[in-house]
Amino acid sequence: IRWERRRYQDGDLADTWYALIASTDSAANDAASAEAERTRVWCVRSDDAEAATAWTPATGRSEGITVAVLSTTSHGRDPRHSAAVRDAVVEGLRDGTLAAARHRAHTPGVALVGGGPGDPDLITVRGRRLLAQADVVIADRLGPRDLLDELPPHVEVIDAAKIPYGRYMAQEAINQALIDHAKAGKAVVRLKGGDPYVFGRGMEEAQALAAEGIPCTVVPGISSTISVPSAAGIPVTHRGVAHEFTVVSGHVAPDDPRSLVDWQALARLRGTLVLLMAVDKIGAIARALIAHGKAPDTPVALVQEGTTAAQRRVDATLATVGERAVAEDVRPPAVIVIGEVVTVGADLAAGLTG
Repeated sequence: IRWERRRYQDGDLADTWYALIASTDSAANDAASAEAERTRVWCVRSDDAEAATAWTPATGRSEGITVAVLSTTSHGRDPRHSAAVRDAVVEGLRDGTLAAARHRAHTPGVALVGGGPGDPDLITVRGRRLLAQADVVIADRLGPRDLLDELPPHVEVIDAAKIPYGRYMAQEAINQALIDHAKAGKAVVRLKGGDPYVFGRGMEEAQALAAEGIPCTVVPGISSTISVPSAAGIPVTHRGVAHEFTVVSGHVAPDDPRSLVDWQALARLRGTLVLLMAVDKIGAIARALIAHGKAPDTPVALVQEGTTAAQRRVDATLATVGERAVAEDVRPPAVIVIGEVVTVGADLAAGLTG
C-alpha cells in the first residue's frame, strides 16, 4: 500500500476498480463519489451509505466463525450501526450469551464452574460459555441462579442446594450425579457459588471424577471473600491499615473438637479476618477472639447476599456482633469482615451500587 498525504484530486480514481472514501471532508467525499460514478468504480462511503455504490459488511470472528453484518434498509446503512451489531454478536458468541442451541459445541465431561458471588454479571466469560454449551447443569444455591433461566428448555437442571437447616443434597449424591451424566456422554456443568476451591468442595468432586477417568475442567470464579466486602465498600486490605487478610470457615464453633482453626493465633493478627458460613456461630467466634486478646471494639461488618439486589450491611463491634446479628435477623449467605478496614470506606459505602 502506498500512502500519499494530500487532499483528494479529480482523477485519483483512474485505473481503479474499488474506492473506500473515509475522510472528514464531506465536499471531498462527494467529489470522489461523483468521479466513481462517472468511471464506474465501486465506491464505499464510511460517512454516507446512501451516496455509496457498494457496501461492505462489518465482519468479526469468534472460535472459527465469521460474522458479517450488512444492513439493507436505508435506516440501517450506517456502517457504525452495522459495526455495533457485529460487535454485539461476536461478544455474545464469546461469552456464551448467544448460542445456537441446535448446533452447540458438545464436549462430554464435567466443568466445575465458579459462578461468582451472586450477581449473574460476575461469572467469568469462560464459565458463561460453558454454561451455554451444557446438557446438564447441577447448580448450588449460592451460584448465579438467574442464569439458569437463560438455558434452553432441553437442558436438565438439577438443584444441589445445601440450605442451612433446610433441604440438602448429600455430597456423595452430587458426585454420583456428575459421574452418571458424564458417562452418559453429556456435557455437564457443576455451577458453584464463588470459586470451586474456596470452601466449595470442588476438589472432592474433581477427585471423584478423576477416579472414574472422567475429564474435568475447573473454571475459577470470583470469590465472595473479596468481592462481597468490596461491593459493600470494604477493602480487605488498605495501606497503613491492613497488610494481610485471612479467610476462615466459621461453620464449626471455636470450642468444637472438629475445629481446625487456631483462633488464638488469629486473635493476634493485625490484619483483616473474613469469615464465611459463620452467621450462627459469630457470637461464639467473637467471644473466642476477645478471650484470646482481640480488642472488643474491633469493627465488624456483616454483608448479607452481597452483590445481589437484596444486599444489606450490618455494622457492629466484636463485643456487640453476636447480639446485632440476632437483632437484625442476619441470615446466610453472609460474609463477615472483622478489622479496621470496616471503617475505612464508611463514607463511600452508602453510595455504592456494587
